Amino acid sequence: MNSAGHPEATARRGLELTPFRGLRYDPDRVGSLAAVTSPPYDVVVRPDGLLHLESADPHNIVRLILPQAATPEARNEQAARTLHRWTAEGVLTTDPEPGLYVYEQRDGEDLLQRGVIGAVRVSDPAEQVVLPHEDVMPHVVADRAALMRATRANLEPLLLTYRGDGGTPFTTALVERTAAQPPLLSTTTEDGFCHRLWSVTDPDTVARVRSELSHHQALIADGHHRWATYRTLRAEHPSPGPWDHGLVLLVDTARYPLRVRAIHRLLHDVPVHDALAALAGHFRVRRLESPLDESLNALAKAADAGNAFLLAGDGAFHLVDRPDPGLLARTVPTGRPEAWRTLDATVLHATLLAHVWHVPDDSAAHISYIHDTAATVEKAERDGGTAVLMHPVREEVVRELARQGVTMPRKSTSFGPKPASGLVLRALDA
Repeated sequence: MNSAGHPEATARRGLELTPFRGLRYDPDRVGSLAAVTSPPYDVVVRPDGLLHLESADPHNIVRLILPQAATPEARNEQAARTLHRWTAEGVLTTDPEPGLYVYEQRDGEDLLQRGVIGAVRVSDPAEQVVLPHEDVMPHVVADRAALMRATRANLEPLLLTYRGDGGTPFTTALVERTAAQPPLLSTTTEDGFCHRLWSVTDPDTVARVRSELSHHQALIADGHHRWATYRTLRAEHPSPGPWDHGLVLLVDTARYPLRVRAIHRLLHDVPVHDALAALAGHFRVRRLESPLDESLNALAKAADAGNAFLLAGDGAFHLVDRPDPGLLARTVPTGRPEAWRTLDATVLHATLLAHVWHVPDDSAAHISYIHDTAATVEKAERDGGTAVLMHPVREEVVRELARQGVTMPRKSTSFGPKPASGLVLRALDA
């Protein structure tokens, strides 16, 4: 393939999408479908957000994807018991026929995204079928793997993107035609997004979709840790078997471009004053007397000219840019493409965290990764830490690096909209 998602003339193995019998909430057994959904597990970062979801409905999916107990083992056992109880009670029911699912997300008139949910064959990186673009944290993969082993289920789909570019005419037409029919479910979550889901069970239709997608590769837009979990668990279980596949949402970004947003950092043990003091002589630092939105605009302008970050946590915003070239030369690893070496995330992790602030980037005790900008600032101000606000990287840069097999630093991007968790699950024993 000459670019991510383009068909190729050789016989390289591509995406292998398999129908499955979806495990879904019975609308008659829950307060509302919206009340049992959740953002993906790694977006629910604040305790108040977790408590809000838990109180929305006693059957909210967060009780499965983020179970609460004293130890990891107890959490996983609790999730497994909860899933078993909900299926035994009919709160969750298995669809009678295997199929693929067309999924639509709409945010008023501003955004429309449609894609296909299915079980994709778990492949190795060398196959270049599913392309990661970020590094992962081993302890997170181990945590997700233990949960998946206990529940024997894919509890939430990860988000993959491909480029149809005229190579998937049947799949494209099927998605649009299906979206004109009455859905299996329709619900609007509190963030204003309307979610609709349809099943496609006709064997000939499914076969044609699978055939078209078999000539394509995909980029992991969201869910690197879950994909690494799929690979870990596939290696542990005999093949062929249900662990050979993992639950995904596939979106053709030639037709439905995704939003690309940044993931911010919260340094728990570094007060803003100390963070700024350590930057002296290494970066230009300017205090901004402006609110969050205007400060982010200033960050965007600075990022057009080079590496730039916005620090917060002391009631103000501090624009950090113009790094010392000598410092970058000493700290940023060589032997990688220039596009990787000049990423903000690369400079943050290789230069700022490792050499200026001396903060380990793989320990939740020292650093948190938060998607919500305002929440990052609020938590830094409340806890006395430092919020490091990032500017998003362009999607074309992400794709090109992934095509070259170069992974970005962990949590470098946030593609969206992300699929809601709780609309359809995949039980591995179904």
